[in-house]
Parts: sequence; structure tokens; C-alpha cells
Amino acid sequence: MEELMQQIKQFNEERDWDQFHSPENLAKSIAIESGELLECFQWNSEKYNKEEVCEELADVFTYCIQMAMKLEVDPEEIILKKLEKTKKKYPVEKAKGVSTKYNKL
Repeated sequence: MEELMQQIKQFNEERDWDQFHSPENLAKSIAIESGELLECFQWNSEKYNKEEVCEELADVFTYCIQMAMKLEVDPEEIILKKLEKTKKKYPVEKAKGVSTKYNKL
């Protein structure tokens, strides 16, 4: 993860793009790229172009990593922390095999 973050940082520094990467702009970019990812499945969820999906997914990941860097948080740490919280909301004995929201389990 550190190597990936360093490469993203270097890429942005070389282009002087960090000036545009406020948390608000990064959040917008995440939403926009997520929409483009969803667009890959718009008309036929069975016949999607995997390469296009991977490219859009990479864009989402990249902006998410940039947001973590901007907020000075460790992506792995915040993901694991949230996972622990989610495990409590969705205990295996109630949530296994169902998609019900936690407050209706």
C-alpha cells in the first residue's frame, strides 16, 4: 500500500495537481467515478466489459486513496476499524445469507 500511495503522490506532484485535491473535490471525483463504474452495467449486467470495469474501479480506488492521503489517515486502518463496527451490526448468526439492513435483522 505504501508503494502505491507513493506512486500516486509522485504522479500528482509531477503534474502539480495536488492543488485541486481538496477533500470536497476528491469526494466529488469519487462520486463521479463511481457513477462511471455503474454505467458499465447500465443496460446489461450480464455482458459487461471487464477491462472497462477494472479501469473505472481503479479510478475509484485512486481517488479514495488520495482522499485518505489528504486526510492523513491510513486506508488499511480505517477499513479495518469500519469492518469491526460492521461485524457488530451484522452478526453472522443473524446476517448470514440475507441482505436485510442491520436494523431489521
